[in-house]
Amino acid sequence: MSQSTSHILMIRPVNFGFNEETAASNAFQNPDAEKNGVQEKALSEFNSMVNILRHNGVDVTVVDDTPQPYTPDSIFPNNWVSFHNDGGVFLYPMQAENRRLERREDIITDLEDKFKVAHVIDLSRFEHDHRFLEGTGSMVLDRDNKIAYACLSPRTDKEVLSYFCEQSGYQPVSFDAVDEKGKAIYHTNVLMCIGSGFAVICLDSIPNPHEKITVTASLKSSHKEIIEITFEQMNRFAGNMLEVKNKAGETLIVMSQNAYNTLNDTQRSALQKYGKLVYADINTIETNGGGSARCMMAEVHLPAK
Repeated sequence: MSQSTSHILMIRPVNFGFNEETAASNAFQNPDAEKNGVQEKALSEFNSMVNILRHNGVDVTVVDDTPQPYTPDSIFPNNWVSFHNDGGVFLYPMQAENRRLERREDIITDLEDKFKVAHVIDLSRFEHDHRFLEGTGSMVLDRDNKIAYACLSPRTDKEVLSYFCEQSGYQPVSFDAVDEKGKAIYHTNVLMCIGSGFAVICLDSIPNPHEKITVTASLKSSHKEIIEITFEQMNRFAGNMLEVKNKAGETLIVMSQNAYNTLNDTQRSALQKYGKLVYADINTIETNGGGSARCMMAEVHLPAK
């Protein structure tokens, strides 16, 4: 079992833009963001990030989005699919109807050229009951210790979380989390990131003291060094990092340039003990999409053929 992998799936956008359907629950989307030339800027940022990852030795599988159906958030595949080291693939129920169109069987089929898929577990049926669990956006997985951290929100339902955990052998640690205005944080992966030896987390976002203690105790018992970030740093996507490996087995901690810039020297030093900090300028994607570097990468933990 390993927390990180050198195999990453990314979706190249064709219609990227501000998604009205997700804006109600995603306070990280900026309705005043520049709307002109957004697809072109996002495409340039996407290609640059892929190049940075590949330059650092990461195996990136890039799949082009299709012009139809209209999927403005397809650049964030980690919400609809996750890949596991037992050959399991999970498909997830999505709140926004236009995001449900992102689920593509052909992507999983194409991955089977290189990887073994043992079974696909489709949770999308929960959409009929208006219950959602948006993949590794809704859950931050401690893969080594089989713990699924999840802040409950309109997009993260406790019952679906329990079902995922039953099917995957994970233990749930659920809690409520809010931003500084008291609004529920839409995805767990904007407030925390789990690496092999560390956890980046905005503990200030967990208002219930008992839940804060539970989350902290769980992280400490699984031997994670806790690196706290502030609300302001969270708002600049410092919680939205992902630990990956390169083909040489070296650890990289991938984030956006905004996230990197908002960290202080102490936080950077703490992180650098665990891996090389790698960052890309994805400002257009962040302001229009309300997601950052971690959201753009679906880790492929499937066994290689």
